[in-house]
Amino acid sequence: MTVHEARIGRHYEDFVVGDVYQHPLGRTISEADNTWFTLLTMNTNQNHFNAHFAERSPVGRIIVNSGLSVAIVLGLSVIDVSQTAMMNLGWDEIRLTHPVFVGDTLYAESMVLGKRESRSRPYAGIVECRTRGLNQDGAEVMSWRRAVMVYKRDAPHDKGYFPEAATGPMEA
Repeated sequence: MTVHEARIGRHYEDFVVGDVYQHPLGRTISEADNTWFTLLTMNTNQNHFNAHFAERSPVGRIIVNSGLSVAIVLGLSVIDVSQTAMMNLGWDEIRLTHPVFVGDTLYAESMVLGKRESRSRPYAGIVECRTRGLNQDGAEVMSWRRAVMVYKRDAPHDKGYFPEAATGPMEA
């Protein structure tokens, strides 16, 4: 097993089964993040936005909306797993194993479980990973398996997209 330092994006050829990517960024969840996400998504469970109500729950405080915490851990994994992806193919075995609270900082790491070339798209391959989210104390707060279709290094689709400046090349 090889542990990789952070870099932006990997192509299909870069993935090795068994390798682990410790994604480089962490994200602290604020009360505003949680309240806005909860209300934007029409989640009416008061444990996510009513401190007085949540005090009566077994954990005694507001719990971060699991949709938000899953989205953050997924987002943290993009730089390594799906920066060069053309599409996600699915998530399986999503587990929420520890509550996430306002003020927690989430981190993520992913292990490559398998890979194969796409049968229908010769310029891409399918990579399967197990991703887990950790809080600042190292507690695993969630995990899942994800399959993603990733461009191969020679695919033209993810290259040459930066626009040419209408005023010409940049000068000093």
